[in-house]
Amino acid sequence: MSRPGSRTGRTGIRRLARTFVGGGPAWSIGLCHGPSPLSLTEYEGNPVLTARDVTDCKARFVADPFLSFHEDRWHMFFEVLLDGKKPKGVIGLATSLDAVHWTYAGIVLEEAFHVSYPYVFSWQNHHYMVPESREAGEVRLYRAERFPRDWCYCATLIRKPLADASLFQHDGRWWLLAEDADPRCSLVLYSASGLEDGWTEHPQSPVIIGDPRLGRPAGRVIIDGDRIYRFAQDRVPHYGTRVHGLEITELTQERYEEELRAKGFLEGTAGRWNAFGMHHIDLQELRDGEWIAAVDGRCREYSLLHRWRLPACTHSLLGCLHPRLARRREHGS
Repeated sequence: MSRPGSRTGRTGIRRLARTFVGGGPAWSIGLCHGPSPLSLTEYEGNPVLTARDVTDCKARFVADPFLSFHEDRWHMFFEVLLDGKKPKGVIGLATSLDAVHWTYAGIVLEEAFHVSYPYVFSWQNHHYMVPESREAGEVRLYRAERFPRDWCYCATLIRKPLADASLFQHDGRWWLLAEDADPRCSLVLYSASGLEDGWTEHPQSPVIIGDPRLGRPAGRVIIDGDRIYRFAQDRVPHYGTRVHGLEITELTQERYEEELRAKGFLEGTAGRWNAFGMHHIDLQELRDGEWIAAVDGRCREYSLLHRWRLPACTHSLLGCLHPRLARRREHGS
């Protein structure tokens, strides 16, 4: 028998805790819909995509979905976190004719470094993607040579390791919001007259400093009429807790102002696929004026607690056996 506190004993306790409570967060992808960007209802069939749907590699989870409609078909790009000793994010693809029933279509972008948050958009008859590539130390732009599969690197926008870069156009300029890790949880703002070069930091940037509730983007910036909305992921009390909706009320080359419009409008529901939180949304307006959104949510990885359906308080109790299990990994999320 191992001595309490010995290396073998600690390893045994970790294995026991992992067996009971799982090894970390299990993100999956769902849908919402509603009459306006800040008034949404969750689709009853959620989740619509999980790690089990990934067939060409072993995946820990799927997260960060972004939508694109092209040639009468919906395309969803998302992070696939590869399982292994050193987990790495790659970009996967799923397609749908009705935006409800999705078919996994494979990995479409893999680099030597971790990529996630595949921010896809169209401009001048081309399809572009800005995935998070902070492990490479820069914000990188990719263009589809043959949409939706063949993506080629075409430019470095900013030579700085920023997280979750979110681009949009307003008043004849390109704008980019992202999280800077120095200081942590700070939201920086850049702009440029063209897409591929000339990006400069705004004089008010960082527009948020050291705020874990609002300092990191949570999906596409959208323009609804004359309103600009951005979304922020709340990391209190832990990573990936909920999503807030904010309106950018003033945006010029000299000024930036925003107001919180929908506090915690995306949150997890006890006992469901998103019980441990939500941290991403990508909204698309339909032809009839309704909105559809791809979102993600998390629960624990499969464990004996799931099989036995024990109460949620038991998760926290057994999580104390190995404190590292109680922390949420931030890979790609």
